Amino acid sequence: MDNLSMNIQYVKGVGPKRASRLNKLNIKTIYDLLYFFPREYEDRSQFNTILNTPIGEKASLDIEIVGPSKVLRPRRNMSILKVPFKDSSGYGYLVWFNQEYLKDNFNIGEKLKVNGKINKIGMEYQVMNPVFEKNSTDNKVGRILPIYPLTKGLSNNEVIKIMKSALNHYLEYVEESLPRDIIEKYKLMEKVNAIKNIHFPSNKENLLDAKRRLIFEELLVLQLGLFIIKNKSYLNNKGIKFESVGEIDEFIKALPFTLTQSQKNVFKEIQDDMDRPIQMNRLVQGDVGSGKTIIAALAMFRCVKSGYQAAMMAPTEILATQHYESLSKLFSKWNINCKLLTGSLTQKKKTEILQKLKDGDIDIIIGTHAIIQENIEFYNLGLAITDEQHRFGVKQRAILNQKGNNPDMLVMTATPIPRTLALILYGDLDISIIDELPPGRKEIETYAVGPEMIDRINKFIEKQILEGRQAYIVCPLIEDSESISLNSAEELYTILSNTTFKNFNVGLLHGKMNPKEKDEIMEKFKEHKLDILVSTTVIEVGVNVPNSNIMVVYNAERFGLAQLHQLRGRVGRGEYQSYCILLNYGKNKIARERMRILQSSSDGFVISEKDLELRGPGEFFGTKQHGLPELKIANLFSDITILKLVQKEALKIMDMDKNLQSSKYKVLRSQILDMFKNLGDDLILN
Repeated sequence: MDNLSMNIQYVKGVGPKRASRLNKLNIKTIYDLLYFFPREYEDRSQFNTILNTPIGEKASLDIEIVGPSKVLRPRRNMSILKVPFKDSSGYGYLVWFNQEYLKDNFNIGEKLKVNGKINKIGMEYQVMNPVFEKNSTDNKVGRILPIYPLTKGLSNNEVIKIMKSALNHYLEYVEESLPRDIIEKYKLMEKVNAIKNIHFPSNKENLLDAKRRLIFEELLVLQLGLFIIKNKSYLNNKGIKFESVGEIDEFIKALPFTLTQSQKNVFKEIQDDMDRPIQMNRLVQGDVGSGKTIIAALAMFRCVKSGYQAAMMAPTEILATQHYESLSKLFSKWNINCKLLTGSLTQKKKTEILQKLKDGDIDIIIGTHAIIQENIEFYNLGLAITDEQHRFGVKQRAILNQKGNNPDMLVMTATPIPRTLALILYGDLDISIIDELPPGRKEIETYAVGPEMIDRINKFIEKQILEGRQAYIVCPLIEDSESISLNSAEELYTILSNTTFKNFNVGLLHGKMNPKEKDEIMEKFKEHKLDILVSTTVIEVGVNVPNSNIMVVYNAERFGLAQLHQLRGRVGRGEYQSYCILLNYGKNKIARERMRILQSSSDGFVISEKDLELRGPGEFFGTKQHGLPELKIANLFSDITILKLVQKEALKIMDMDKNLQSSKYKVLRSQILDMFKNLGDDLILN
């Protein structure tokens, strides 16, 4: 490993100047270079003949030069070099633009390997701007070519030369990190071979095997690291042992509804955490409308009745206000003082609340990120809850944690995440899932239709409004854009409010409005001063308007399935039959398949799994805010199958050796320390 930690400038062919360019790509050591993987590959390994290659496709050809080079000058500052050749199928020309200097490179009768795009003009076949090699040592044709990320002053050919030099001199110093039993069990390529083949694969099969091996290893290192952090925090984070509170049973009996079995199970897990003198760090996932807020209320009740304060943070003022209204009503009979803290309060009111919070006169504070500002002090914070965790980063959660002496942390989200991914995205949290909806909730009728149905949809909306209901109409854009043919919220609002629904009250809501404007519009909708709300996805999170029973989504093909499911959850919250109408402008098979999934399922977890399958890689769910280490080759979404295998193996390893003290895990352990080095060297327990 010492050899691999040498400065990159000492690799043959690098030197100080190239080293400074490589540094811009975050390549500082030989180890960094070996793990600087290609972003894609160009397959030049498959040979064809000129007449058998489809026009417009690239091909590798074995050819013989059959005539002298000719230079044409169709106009000033432009030259075309043409070199006639033949292969086993027929004749053609090698063609280069503005590369006249190549004309003396070719001799009649000379045999070459070339690779380029096949073109046909009239009856003449051409190979456009080809790369060529005259002997096997050139190694430009007949293989899979790695394409690397680059920076100014550094070409792909230069990186290839440097990489070859590094592999020739330093590959032998790479240590195998996986134990032999794991390599054999999963039929993984040896690490040295994997690194060699990820850069210069001898064939497609070896490239796939190399990728699989390196993805497996990287995900294993990540998952083990997260498990170790979780174990360490579990053992080291002394927390509050809350008192047993007999009144909790009375509180549950007094609720205007019965808890579902799923809610009872999740609350038991929270109770068990609160019984222990160790800090709770728990994620509660529950589909839209599954009743997460009441679980938070039960935890807050026990916290306050044990003599501590509780805080609940929501991402928007309207959602914080909604929580405050529902929770203060629940707690009013139980002598629990609940207050709301948001950015729009007057300075005088804020100062008064902050003083009471510090003195312990407030039991529960509910608010936005205003709760984590520096000047806020608690008397004795015992429980901190964040709602819709994906709207907050890890840092905000950490700040909230520092407001007390290791308060219990409860994180709630209605964004369904498959458990496999949740173990990574929330690797430091225990996970509880509410997987059952309260009885009596009506299924939301979901229809996917084309734009030809708009008139019928508008008539249906009108009929429902005349019966006293309200409707959401969601668009993907705020302003009209000439470059993208999509419905914009502003354009649609203008049309609907002035023509189609001119006899009704129509409002507009979008993300570019300031928080006060947004809250005013939402409040109007909530109070039924608006019949229709035209909006972007800012209404995706949490707001409860029981009287609204129609959700129409324009350009539904532009949204992820999980996001559409969240939007659908804004209706169906009252006694009325609710409807979600997805206006699909997409013509392709995947767009239709995605709409079909939403029509046939109301289970957010099933929908999110399907979303991953159909969308593949991409930001299904932002990962940077989770503070995860950057991955070099694995993708949490497209490599979910490997991730599932890795998690089983990681759990087995942790059962046998939770601190990886065994010599068989020595290299794995050092890789974990390296991956999580930003957290400090005391990551692994000794």
